[in-house]
Amino acid sequence: MEVVNTSTILNQAQLHITGLNLKTKLLCLPKTYGINTSTNYLSKRKPFIPAAIYVETEAQAVLKQPVPPARLLECSSESLQYEAGKVGAVPDHQVTDGPVSAMEYVTGIFSAKVYDVAIETPLEKANKLSQRLGVHFWLKRETFQPVFSFKIRGAYNMMANLPKKQLEKGVICSSAGNHAQGVALSAKKLGCNAVIVMPVTTPEIKWKAVERLGAAVVLVGDSYDEAEAYAVKRAKEEGRTFVPPFDHPDVIIGQGTVGMEIVRQVKGPLHSIFVPVGGGGLIAGIAAFVKRVLPEVKIIGVEPCDANAMALSLHHGERVVLDRVGGFADGVAVKVVGEETFRICRELLDGIVLVSRDAICASIKDMFEENRSILEPAGALALAGAEAYCRYYNLKDANVVAIASGANMNFDRLGLVTELADVGRQQEAVLATIFPEELGRFKQFCGLVGPMNITEFRYRYNSAKEDALVLYRVGPHTKLELEAMLERMDSSQLRTITLTDNDLVKDHLRHLMGARSGVQNELLCRFVFPEKPGALMKFLDAFSPCWNISLFHYRAQGEAGANVLVGIQVPSEEMIEFQTRADNLGYCYTVENSLNLKTKQLCLPKTYDIKTNNVTTGTKYLSKRKPFIPSAIYVETEAQAVLKQPVPPTPLLQCSSESLQYEAGQVGAVDDPVSAMEYNRHIFRKEFNFKEDSTDGQYAEQVDKIRGSTMFLLEILNLGYAQLKQKVM
Repeated sequence: MEVVNTSTILNQAQLHITGLNLKTKLLCLPKTYGINTSTNYLSKRKPFIPAAIYVETEAQAVLKQPVPPARLLECSSESLQYEAGKVGAVPDHQVTDGPVSAMEYVTGIFSAKVYDVAIETPLEKANKLSQRLGVHFWLKRETFQPVFSFKIRGAYNMMANLPKKQLEKGVICSSAGNHAQGVALSAKKLGCNAVIVMPVTTPEIKWKAVERLGAAVVLVGDSYDEAEAYAVKRAKEEGRTFVPPFDHPDVIIGQGTVGMEIVRQVKGPLHSIFVPVGGGGLIAGIAAFVKRVLPEVKIIGVEPCDANAMALSLHHGERVVLDRVGGFADGVAVKVVGEETFRICRELLDGIVLVSRDAICASIKDMFEENRSILEPAGALALAGAEAYCRYYNLKDANVVAIASGANMNFDRLGLVTELADVGRQQEAVLATIFPEELGRFKQFCGLVGPMNITEFRYRYNSAKEDALVLYRVGPHTKLELEAMLERMDSSQLRTITLTDNDLVKDHLRHLMGARSGVQNELLCRFVFPEKPGALMKFLDAFSPCWNISLFHYRAQGEAGANVLVGIQVPSEEMIEFQTRADNLGYCYTVENSLNLKTKQLCLPKTYDIKTNNVTTGTKYLSKRKPFIPSAIYVETEAQAVLKQPVPPTPLLQCSSESLQYEAGQVGAVDDPVSAMEYNRHIFRKEFNFKEDSTDGQYAEQVDKIRGSTMFLLEILNLGYAQLKQKVM
């Protein structure tokens, strides 16, 4: 890996144009190619002019900083928003000439070389989604590619079409994601040298994955623009071919093979194909093929609400540049769509669906529940759009395809995805309630929540204020249930605010309730709440209003139970009563900061609470083997086993898990050491009637006699245990 200091690169690459007072950034268009690229198209096709390359003279191309063109309109993503699932930004379907004709795209896709390294991915039916939505929901699993993304198709197809001499000079690209891995693997397959330029902010897991594929990684600049500027400059200096991520005919043709496979794999009429959109390479390739073969099929793009460069470009009828772009779905976080990709999309697309970050997280969860696969945010984009479309238009009994485009998920994002998934499904609401800091008010508040399931709760006592603020989540719920709860709060004069659409609160709910000092007699405890209705009210009935609850942090964690951090103001003289109530509650708990309790208390139930109705046992083995009697099952007679409620046997010692801890990796809990020889001697004495005073030599001799025959195992099977024992002895 190489790290390059490029503080002066952008200054050196500034474009100097006299006679113009430019108030916006410029993206200069060259008159001819200024970079080594695939020349086999040049004799047959009009030259494709990359928009980021500037040519000073016809004799020599001088690569400058790739910057947005003066003619591009700068827009905010917020300037074009519409309902989830609605198809907006419908283009005018204007047909313009490009470097590659429509028929050349179709024939190019048929003859693409992508299958030297890529695979034809399966088209799988999502049964759970199909049942929920009432359609035939199909998933195109591009996550099965060698680099877990469709990007390998376009990168390899372009590089495989390079002349041999040009390929020998090497390739270079700028990318912080899937395109980098696609170029690196393609270079390894073709036996050429590859340089991948990434921003210095790229996570280590990503650039190490590229290095493992054999490419040289260079970390440059703090942004993608700086990395791209360096890559284009180095391509010119070293004669390398710059491989763009989307805006090149060969790349578009490679991605278009996805559409060809879908047409071949779908059985019956196809309603629509939903495609994630970043720079537009994938959707342009799919549309270029499908719309020529099956023009009745809808090709619908899906973009995040905060990264909608293609939707805005189609809306305005020209390419635009976003002033800022959301980075959650980083695989499609593009400020400017490609020139050639926009031309194709403007002619062939049926429109764009916009989805929220919450909806993307919900679709990641849907995919996991469907087949235990985890998609990256950009990889789940098409699923989110297709689900929203089916609900918005109430589509039924139609074949719908969504591209699962990538699975290179950053592990550290899984927590946020989990937090937002139920909000995206509209099954969880984020709320804030204000009520007076009075004894018993907390319990009153929980009673008003009623049957609603609280999945997260943040509260901290503040003696300096008269009112308390509670941040919490409820769900799953219906719209009517939520409205009824809000009415109950309002009638009790507890002001409640809905924060479900506030991304800041959803991201930082756990940090908004800061701890405050000065709370007298505060006892910090960690309780394990069972995940069942009524668990919170049972807890409050045990402790409130006897003592004031000064802290309460709760988040549902699945069926196993939830760890709840609770602060309770308990005077020292009432500590024994508190411990008695905590023991009787039946929840496992730990006191974290008490000086009055000598040990941490972990409460366990006296008897098991498990219902043993409908218990079945494998009785077919009882005729051949001795019955195995679990210690919790009592046998009254030899004729019939009567199952009773399982209870712990009286001689068992009750322990806390914390009473035995040792270093990670250390082998502990070792019983009294017995040598392997001694153990084996005991077994053989019992089974083969060895004398108790047999020496080690005599014992070893007998073992050798048993093990000596290579047919020993076969004899066990053929002769049976009893006959073998007689034969050996």
